[in-house]
Amino acid sequence: MGSDYADAADLLRSATDVTLLAHVNPDADALGSALALALALKKLGKRTRVSFGSPDIVPESLRSLDTDGLLVPASEVPAAPATLVVLDCGSDRRLGPLIDRVTATRAAGGRVLVIDHHVGTPRFGTDHILDSSAVATAVLVLALLDELEVPLDPAIATCLYAGVLTDTGFFRRATGATHRIAARLLDEGVDAEALSRRFDEHPFAWLRMLATVLGRAELVPEAAGGRGLVHTAVHLSDLVGVSMDDVEGVVDLVRSSSEAEVAAVAKELEQGVWTVSLRAVGDFDVRAVAASLGGGGHRLAAGFTAHGSAEDVLASIKRALG
Repeated sequence: MGSDYADAADLLRSATDVTLLAHVNPDADALGSALALALALKKLGKRTRVSFGSPDIVPESLRSLDTDGLLVPASEVPAAPATLVVLDCGSDRRLGPLIDRVTATRAAGGRVLVIDHHVGTPRFGTDHILDSSAVATAVLVLALLDELEVPLDPAIATCLYAGVLTDTGFFRRATGATHRIAARLLDEGVDAEALSRRFDEHPFAWLRMLATVLGRAELVPEAAGGRGLVHTAVHLSDLVGVSMDDVEGVVDLVRSSSEAEVAAVAKELEQGVWTVSLRAVGDFDVRAVAASLGGGGHRLAAGFTAHGSAEDVLASIKRALG
């Protein structure tokens, strides 16, 4: 792993123009990691840009991370970047409409650095920093910044802290090493209270959406080999006055049910197209379930995309759970 960091640092030192991509529907780890590295490379005199395939707007809770205006629309991403960095993508499919940038960059003789912490991420780049034991991609980016000898500042530290905070379930899945990293980032000037508040705040319409969605939750005690499943769905009609970003935390509320070790929330992106979040407690592996349905993730947190009715999607989850 040490040589991976050294090789990646050499690659970025020699680059003059770097494009950094997060996965579609970016979360704080994906976007925070990309922006942190872009800010650091800017300090080294590189021209940088950050983007993601979809949606067309940045999630409200993450907009303040882009302190230097480095985010650009997907339409402005070069067709074949000379140096491409892909962050927090368990596969190139997670780039959505920007997946062709990987192929085009490699075909043109460019370099593709993949930085990720998901289990089973294929080596689809030319260079890789892959470590499934890391709690967040942001942790891997921090180690790379140390290799590059770029000092942290409040903006970079805040981007990294956002990734660590959210990918550990607000430190519910943190280790001692995680807290030491968090302490280091806090010492660099992160306003943890303000950052956490941005993830907690929602419009008033969120309360009505939540009441509706939780009201249709169902418990299936016999699912997952008797460990239990609790599930619900968020329909397009539930999203009046709220964004998809506002529903990301619903699965963590559903997971709080003590009668089930597995929670599933299907969220309708467009008519008949769903993104499904899976969560688990104990030793149940929802990554394997997501993988069987075309997705991926981690043992306790995973997801996939599905098509059909809400009933079809939830039935497929029950079958996959056994």
